Amino acid sequence: MEPTRPAAEMPVVRASTDSMPSGWSENAVFVANLLGMFFENDDQAALLADKVGAVDSYGGRLLPIIDLLFRGPGKNLLVLEHEPAISLIRFFQDVAGLSLPETTVLPHAEYRKLPHAQDADPIWNHPALERIAAHSSARIDGYVTDETLVRISRQMGKRTFSSMAGSREGNNKRLLFEYIRDIGLPVPATEFAADATELPGCLTALKKQGYRSAVIKAAMGASGIGLVKVPSLDDFGKVAGRVPHHFFHDGACLVQGWLETGRNGITELRSPSAQLFLDDTSLQIYDITEQILDEDSIHQGNESPPPYIAENPEYAAEILRQAEVAGLWLHARGYRGTASVDFLLTRSEHDFTVYICEINARVTGATYPSVLAKHFLPDGAWLLRNLRFETAVTGEKLLELLRDDLFIPGHSEHGVFPINFNFTKNGLVKKGQFLCLAPSNKENRHLLKMAKIDLPCQSKQPFQ
Repeated sequence: MEPTRPAAEMPVVRASTDSMPSGWSENAVFVANLLGMFFENDDQAALLADKVGAVDSYGGRLLPIIDLLFRGPGKNLLVLEHEPAISLIRFFQDVAGLSLPETTVLPHAEYRKLPHAQDADPIWNHPALERIAAHSSARIDGYVTDETLVRISRQMGKRTFSSMAGSREGNNKRLLFEYIRDIGLPVPATEFAADATELPGCLTALKKQGYRSAVIKAAMGASGIGLVKVPSLDDFGKVAGRVPHHFFHDGACLVQGWLETGRNGITELRSPSAQLFLDDTSLQIYDITEQILDEDSIHQGNESPPPYIAENPEYAAEILRQAEVAGLWLHARGYRGTASVDFLLTRSEHDFTVYICEINARVTGATYPSVLAKHFLPDGAWLLRNLRFETAVTGEKLLELLRDDLFIPGHSEHGVFPINFNFTKNGLVKKGQFLCLAPSNKENRHLLKMAKIDLPCQSKQPFQ
């Protein structure tokens, strides 16, 4: 059942980047429906699975943080798409001293059958669904509140934390853009394409405004899916002709001028992100990070605090101001839970500008490290990276290789904290997410350099 509540009052805003988000004072069932974050756009979900690989094991990142976000007196239940790594479970419990939720597994293929299943359909006898039905919590949550999660909630007699409309609208880039444009916040040059035939006109208009490159954004997208860069507006025909139909699944695309150093007076370009938590009465901004993206805009990690913030406190002030504006908009949509606001920050010779790019209204790639860092080292710094290995190995072997560098709460103030492992089909680990915790950014970069030396990484080059 979706939540029913009276018209929301203005939430209390708390901006404190050195404390944990308050979380929920109740327990929950959390469904790791990562492939559901495009809602009913199955083509985008398939692209993500193909591009990222082992996507069903990414839900394991939730294991160490669920009990930090849902703090009721009972047990939480985490519904994963893949069995969690036993080696990490032991590390989280025995070494890190974390409380962990109960777990069960519901593969995405089974999850997708549920929206149209009849009440008496045998699919409801799936062991994971029986665990959900028997669980004592009154509420259910997920990466997104889509029609499948709502169908489960109704079948099981539980309530969702967010409304489906709030979750979907909160992730819609076009709706957010129209709002921030209309209230006068800075926006990049933007055209709208209702379908692929309108893309050439949009790109031509941007070229006339002096842009060399552009980006085409679907209204809904994540991890580089739903985003295509047009490298040259002098020759955009081939790129525009390859934009797939599913980009327009949720309406018109945004076609935006590409902001880059050396053009339009820009001397510096950054990608900060603000971490949010929203409940019924409050909006909490609890961290500012710098995003680490690859050349395809796939998220590879985050760093907090951004190294340039200490010398430019006016940057943080403006990021927090705009994060509050975006967070209040998200709260009014009916979304509840963790989220992030992603920005572009440009510097010219005499001034700077902060642009809101998007809201990710879900647990994001920065939620896991930020929550853990605030729990273990609230006054420190952190750095998260995805590390891919030349040779797939067991989880136990990875922990053994990291033995001298591990972060052990109560014994050291710096170290590497493995958050999650991504598996090959034969159960070995090909990639993982690793959190460096230390009092300073410099120490974290050294930790990452040492981890890359110790682990069988594809690249031995230190983080730059």
